[in-house]
Amino acid sequence: MTQSDVEMISWEPLQEFTRGVLMQIGMSAEDAATEAEVIVWANLRGVDSHGVQLLPWYVEAADIGHMKVKPNIQIVKETPAALFIDADHAFGAVVTVYAMKKVMEKARATGIGWAFIRQTNHQGAMGYYPLMAAKNDMAGITWVCGNTSMTPFGSKFPGLANNPIAISVPAKRHRPLVLDMATSIAAGAKLLLAKDKGISVPEGWALDEEGNPTTDPWKARILLPIGGPKGSGLSIMLECLGSVIVDFPKVEPVVLGKQPPFGMGTMIGNPDRIRQHIQNSVVVAIDISAFTEVDRYKEHIDNMIDGLKSLPKAEGFDEIFVPGEPEWRTYEERTRNGIPLPAKTAENLRKVGARFDINLPTT
Repeated sequence: MTQSDVEMISWEPLQEFTRGVLMQIGMSAEDAATEAEVIVWANLRGVDSHGVQLLPWYVEAADIGHMKVKPNIQIVKETPAALFIDADHAFGAVVTVYAMKKVMEKARATGIGWAFIRQTNHQGAMGYYPLMAAKNDMAGITWVCGNTSMTPFGSKFPGLANNPIAISVPAKRHRPLVLDMATSIAAGAKLLLAKDKGISVPEGWALDEEGNPTTDPWKARILLPIGGPKGSGLSIMLECLGSVIVDFPKVEPVVLGKQPPFGMGTMIGNPDRIRQHIQNSVVVAIDISAFTEVDRYKEHIDNMIDGLKSLPKAEGFDEIFVPGEPEWRTYEERTRNGIPLPAKTAENLRKVGARFDINLPTT
């Protein structure tokens, strides 16, 4: 994109705009602030596919009742180290922040806290939640068991979810490590971002409705697994640990023909977009101090980072990055200079804002 194709908007007014829209659709001030922070955090880190471009979709989902602005979040079962939460179709960030706070409490008491979340909605950039743990001298893990949008290795049918998974640990001199990835080669929301930008997607990302390779984001319907059988196998096992265990399987009814596959044609900008994007999730916190001295742990992480970055560079590489490092640099740059919104994204946000008489911040 050229400079004329984007609008630069400061993150704080953009976050306030997002919070205002969410409050107008009925969210409490506290929940709207949580959701807005997670959404704009993704943009600040350069993960624009999971940022404010999704706000119109969220509003539409709330309009038709697929995402509840006032859910009845309940703890169904609880042990000293674990809990099972029914989200009642809550906005993903709202219930996941709640769950991470709960598991950190349990980790302080038992060394580890583990939460299963059933029936939540899109959770945004998953790295936000384990980073909450890292900021509290813990290790954090989260993953998602969502709708089937990815094909198993060897098939051309969207029979698996692409299971975003994130892990974060603290360091002392360096920023926390944050791994945030999916079991697919690319996250599904990156296809939506490509639509807003008016660009093609790389070869090997997706298949069309008939199972043919495509670089057209408007035709893309099926994601491909990362590493072939490895991404496919990891997705299957995460489904076993995140969905089947709470008796809300996502894969089984699709592969047995009891439900149609979700695919990528069901989000905003497509005629069948109103189908529900409901998912399960796992949230984990590990209290480092229960097993080793925290400062010593952080020093080991720093030493590992320094050592990795000092290794000989392969041809064509100027630097070795560790997980989360490119995003931290983008975070610092965008915090200073603003967030670049594609013109189409800005247009969609203005339409949503106009509905509630809320103006999108100016460039």
